[in-house]
Amino acid sequence: MSAILISSLIFAVALAFIFTEKVHRTIVGIVGAVAMVGAGLLLGFYSEEAAVQSIDFETLALLFGMMILVALLQPTGFFQYLAIMAGRWSKGSPVRLFILLGTLTTVLSMFLDNVTTVVLIAPVTILITEILGLSPVPFLVSAALLSNTGGVATLVGDPPNVLIGSAVGLTFNDFLTHSLPIIVVVWLASLGLLVRLSRTELGSNPAAAKRIKNLDPTKALEDPKTARKILIVLGTAVILFFIHHLMGISPAYVALLAAAAALMWVRPEDLTKIFEHVEWPVLIFFAALFVMVGGVEASGAIDRVAELFVGLAHNISPRLFGVLMIWVVALLSAVVDNIPITVALIPVLQNLSTAGIDVTPLWWALAFGTGLGGNGTIIGSTANVVVVSLSEKTRHPITAAFWLKRGLPVMLLSCTVVSVLYAIFFPLFTR
Repeated sequence: MSAILISSLIFAVALAFIFTEKVHRTIVGIVGAVAMVGAGLLLGFYSEEAAVQSIDFETLALLFGMMILVALLQPTGFFQYLAIMAGRWSKGSPVRLFILLGTLTTVLSMFLDNVTTVVLIAPVTILITEILGLSPVPFLVSAALLSNTGGVATLVGDPPNVLIGSAVGLTFNDFLTHSLPIIVVVWLASLGLLVRLSRTELGSNPAAAKRIKNLDPTKALEDPKTARKILIVLGTAVILFFIHHLMGISPAYVALLAAAAALMWVRPEDLTKIFEHVEWPVLIFFAALFVMVGGVEASGAIDRVAELFVGLAHNISPRLFGVLMIWVVALLSAVVDNIPITVALIPVLQNLSTAGIDVTPLWWALAFGTGLGGNGTIIGSTANVVVVSLSEKTRHPITAAFWLKRGLPVMLLSCTVVSVLYAIFFPLFTR
């Protein structure tokens, strides 16, 4: 019991410091990880070897590879080109631009990893908002929230979906028939709420709108030859992201392969500048966060939560249990990365199956809860942290308090909508 209390206390204190923003989250992460390992060694529930094993190097490698590609593409002017084109399509209307970028982000997230999507969309968003004289904050927050939402729709859009699909044999088509229709409704509700919440920040700038109409997007391309090379590599990577599971390779390997190929093809003169664009604090923060979560899991705290599911499953109706699971998992996913939660709950559901309980609808409840719950807080998903880190390079950094004002309402609305639809169409999820 002492191990559970100590590990939970360390993690709770770290979260409190992250939310107050009095200390940079990377520093908090490092201190928290060191404290977690130290407590684990003293109490015997966590070791240095276990801490290293808890780090999800695939996530870090995916981030690193995509950051290299973005760093190579930035100097070419391609993002400026896209920004001007997006401004023209929106005709200078902030609301139209907000909906356009939100829709593009959601669609991309259905087929690409959420992190990949926001790494590609965020630079374009920042540039176009600067041109139009708008704050990038609501656009960036929306990108992360909608990427998390869109990722739930397909098998390959969200890491928990891949884990769940692999564990129980759910196919790409299963997600298209069971998850996609639900998520379309959730997405419409979330986008509508975000537009309403962001009205005050989406004020128009007629002068900027008129100016963007006179800009020539082709002139923004400073190095079209290099841009073309990187885009060929990136396009190949996107195709591999679609079929990586058929080839037996991970998205992380695809990202590193693309980064290596791009570096060899372009051969930048100053490699130091390329690596300066890599978000090292983000990578270190995630490594530290994985260590802390690993300690919480090793102490048995997550298992205690899982045990509650076993007890509830025998005492309430399957429909109500599924809805309850969506909310419990969503709340957990708001403060703990959804991957370890998914990993912890998969064997729990499998054990329920051996006890004679129909767990088929619970797999979908787990997918909905983990995917949508990450929107609740600034550290709820990898995409959130990446977007926040990118915003710190602008004049309008995203704060934890602002995220709660946007992310928490979206999370509550999306979980409410998905719960209602899940309850109404419950028979669909039983087969």
